Order: sequence, then C-alpha cells, then structure tokens
Amino acid sequence: MPATPTPAKSAPIMHGFANPARFVRLARWLMPLLLVSGIVIAAAALAWGLFVAPADGLQGETVRILYIHVPAAWLGMGGWMAIAVASLVELVWRHPLAGIAARAAAVPGAVYTVFCLITGSLWGRPAWGAWWVWDGRLTSMLVLLFLYFGYLALADASSEAQGGSRLAAIFGLVGAINIPVIHYSVLWWNSLHQPPSISLGRSAMAPDFLWPLLAATIGFSLIFGGVVLARMRAILADVQAEARLRRKARNGAGAGAWSDA
Repeated sequence: MPATPTPAKSAPIMHGFANPARFVRLARWLMPLLLVSGIVIAAAALAWGLFVAPADGLQGETVRILYIHVPAAWLGMGGWMAIAVASLVELVWRHPLAGIAARAAAVPGAVYTVFCLITGSLWGRPAWGAWWVWDGRLTSMLVLLFLYFGYLALADASSEAQGGSRLAAIFGLVGAINIPVIHYSVLWWNSLHQPPSISLGRSAMAPDFLWPLLAATIGFSLIFGGVVLARMRAILADVQAEARLRRKARNGAGAGAWSDA
C-alpha cells in the first residue's frame, strides 16, 4: 500500500525565512540602503515640491504642506496595517520575528501619525479658520495615535522572548478596525476634509502636484522600512542579551546548588 503523502509544511518554510541570524545578515546591508535612498529621495521630492512645483490656485502656498502631510497620513495608517499583519502571523503561525516586527513598526508609525496631525493643523488653520475641528477624519486619526500609544505600552509591559505577547497581537488586530474608518470617514460623514484625490487607477491631482507627492511618499516609505529594520535589530539584540543573562543566571544557580552540596 503506497505511503500517504505528507502535506506541505508551510510553517517551517516561513520560519526558515525568519531565522534570526539570516535576518541580521539581510538587515545589515538592507537597512542603510533603505535609509540612505529614502533620505535622498525624500529630500529631492521636498525640494521639488517646495521650490519647483507651482502654488495652488485656491490654497496658494499652503498646498506645499501636502508633500509631508499626505505621506505621513498614509504611513501612519500603513504602520498600523504592518502591526496587524505581523500580529496575525504571530498568532496563527508563531512566526519567530513577527512580534518583533510589529513592535518595530509601532514607533515610526506613531511618529508619522504625529506628523500627520501637526501638518493637518497647520493646513487647517488657513483653510478652515481653526487649528482643530472634531471632524470624522481628524478624530479617527487622533484615535489612531492613541491606539499606537496603547499598543506600545501593552507590548512593553507584556513583552516575551519572541518580542511580544498574544494580548498585544490581539490588540494590534482589533485596532485595525480604525483604518477603514479613517479612509472612508470623508465619505460616511459630512466632513471639512476634502475627499480622496488619489484612488486605484485614477487621480484628481494635476501632474505638477502628483509626481512630487508620489516621490515624497516613496522616500518616506523607504525611511520607514529602514527604521523598522533598525528597530528590529535592536529589539532582537535585547531579546538575545536577555536570554543569555537568564541562561547565565540558571547556570550560576545550578553551580551554587552543587557547591552547597
């Protein structure tokens, strides 16, 4: 009777790609590449947007804030989506680096969210006559910042050897509910915030504004990726150092017990 074929073992394959030593070797050269290229592209895009792109016919010179505001908003939401995906992988497949990746994405995601809120207020003051309004888009973005703070506190309080607890991973998944709320808030409720200018397959923006915006988004995204890799390496180093200390403590306790005997 022929042997029953064994099913494909996808989990070990995934764990093979997440080997810490292999990750460190990959991140060692990829991290500076992302950071340097991101800084160069973002600086060039901002110079393009600030000094070359024209002023808007309605918003005037304040339109130049969008080259920071829009990428910051996208990456603030994208950072939480990275947390949610990593949390799912951690819960379902016990991926060795998933919890670490989620924690690493939280800080740059929160920073971009802060940039989004600050530049949005600077944009809103001349456009709406107020620094802040309890608008659906603004309020849901503020909620996202509080979610980041909550996740960071929860992950730091309950961190384990693999970089995060199941409770933090569940929080990361549940918090993703806010992302579609942010995206569709300008369509679901009456909003002072303008509707989306860019969607899949089309754009309502003139090329003079669109191209520097896309370039800035690419640059800031590369910086985001480089910072995440740097933080993953730092968290992984802390986890490994803590594991070594625990082994030394156990070995020391064992040696002490033998010497007492």
